Amino acid sequence: MSQHGQHGQHSQHGQLLPAVAPAVTAEIVGALSPRLRKRLDAAITKIADRPVTRDGDTVRIAVDDETGLELHAPAGVVATADAIRCGCLLAPGCLHRAAIASAAPVADPVAGPLPDADAGASSPGEDAGSPEPPRAEESEATPEQRAAAAQLWAAGAAVLDTGIEGAGAVLQSELLRAAHSAKLGGLPRPAAAAVSVVTALRSARSADPAHRLADLTAAVRELLGTAHRLPEATGSELAALRGTARQTYVPDGSLRLYGLFTEPLITAGGYAGAITWTAAAGGRLYTVSDIAPGGPGRATAAAGRTVRLGDTALTHRQLSHAGLALSGATVSPTGRLGAGAGSKAVQAAGAAWTDDPVAALWDPPAAAQAARALHSEAPGADLLFLDVTILGPARETGGDYLLAVCDDLTLRLTAAHDHPALAYRDNLRMLAALPGTRLRVVGRLVPDSRPTLQLLAAAHPADPARRVDLGLDRLQRADLPSAPPPPTAQVPTGRGADPAPLHLLRRRLEQAVAAGRPFLAVPGSLSADAGQLRRSALPTAADLLAELQRTATRRARDPFGRLLPADPTDFARAWLGAALYAETAETSLCAEAWQPDR
Repeated sequence: MSQHGQHGQHSQHGQLLPAVAPAVTAEIVGALSPRLRKRLDAAITKIADRPVTRDGDTVRIAVDDETGLELHAPAGVVATADAIRCGCLLAPGCLHRAAIASAAPVADPVAGPLPDADAGASSPGEDAGSPEPPRAEESEATPEQRAAAAQLWAAGAAVLDTGIEGAGAVLQSELLRAAHSAKLGGLPRPAAAAVSVVTALRSARSADPAHRLADLTAAVRELLGTAHRLPEATGSELAALRGTARQTYVPDGSLRLYGLFTEPLITAGGYAGAITWTAAAGGRLYTVSDIAPGGPGRATAAAGRTVRLGDTALTHRQLSHAGLALSGATVSPTGRLGAGAGSKAVQAAGAAWTDDPVAALWDPPAAAQAARALHSEAPGADLLFLDVTILGPARETGGDYLLAVCDDLTLRLTAAHDHPALAYRDNLRMLAALPGTRLRVVGRLVPDSRPTLQLLAAAHPADPARRVDLGLDRLQRADLPSAPPPPTAQVPTGRGADPAPLHLLRRRLEQAVAAGRPFLAVPGSLSADAGQLRRSALPTAADLLAELQRTATRRARDPFGRLLPADPTDFARAWLGAALYAETAETSLCAEAWQPDR
């Protein structure tokens, strides 16, 4: 979405800014006059180019030669509106304060952007989505929760009505205000969903390489889905929709862990770092992470930092090849190891991927691993451990792929992240030049009607005893086999037949998010897609697509016969129904695609 790059909302210097609490941004933007609100997006672009300096908890921005901004951020978070100060004559109601608050990363509305003392570094927003057992007093949503859900729904519907281009700082502040209301109402999961939409919108509007339209679409679906169901939910469904504010770390005794690989992470919300995956003898996966505000440079640097476990001096990269012996371990529901004072850790011997007990991860068939990834909530359940034979490169509308064979399945192997600072894309091209090479790999399942995997790590093509973290290590041509064996199968060309063209529906859902409701309001523009869906025995998908266009074009008239504006709520409801259907259908088709008899 490079056409949105002129907004510049999330510039590189935004990585130096402290995170700002959602309520702070909403308060400052809400206090602007209507005239200043119209100028806010342009002000964000202008201030994004100004120099930033940091002095302890204070960050300073030179607006011009005579005016400066100060952000006071204890523990890295701007928690109150008066912590943002401006030296101009119009302060505190000036445009500068609103612009810098809107340009800065959004603090986690529930747990804050920085890790708690026991958890080690964490991924932003992850804690907020974990459901907990229903409580007796939560038989139904409270009036405050219903009001918060309505506010979230209205803000999410407005995003679909305008698309990325129209979802500027003012609309984002409404989402942040709704997130704050949800937090106060005891709804951490919907609050986190609203913040996820804001951070993804900022990434899209600034042409951030970390932006993916599919991620923004998923964030909007999560926001609207929770807001729509919550008012009528009861019992365990309400508890799941509400979420929990923070993960609970529970004792896990003594652990003997073996390093697997290190994964760099860059989020659209201005966070970066590294996650190192380890395995216990029984196959359970555990992680150690170092995630904090920052950009691509932090993602690669974090891999060289010492892990925060006991007194060990291992870096993340070293741990991925070594082992750990822990006592007094604490673990979150997502498998993250705690870094509390009671945890003791010492370095131990690692294990090659071909040696016990690690080698057992590659024993289950690909179909069984895919089924686990789709249906299990266990830590790392979405990771697949496969032995593949490389076929060669292929190009599709959605990008370049590496084709491989596993268990009589033809797999599409993709880069886990497209940012040029990470090595994924370059390594994928290097591997594509080795048809016929057999590799042991680790990847993350991509729900799709064709078997697709994001490659994370692989055995080295020239030495199976070595392993390559594909986001961090860069394969060198001189290190690769000089004469790879001939391919074992014919490399397919072109796009290939999609057995169930749900991509037609998915594409229209993403277009609605990108360009807004008016893009789908052109009469007859979706009829060809609807017809192809019907011919492919997907009548429900066709009906949902037709309803999406009807609601995009439907406009009532006032008593004088004049057309009224389109109802964004009506369109959002149709969009959500189609999005939930697509998600469920894709999960079902993905499970079927991984069956070897296809």
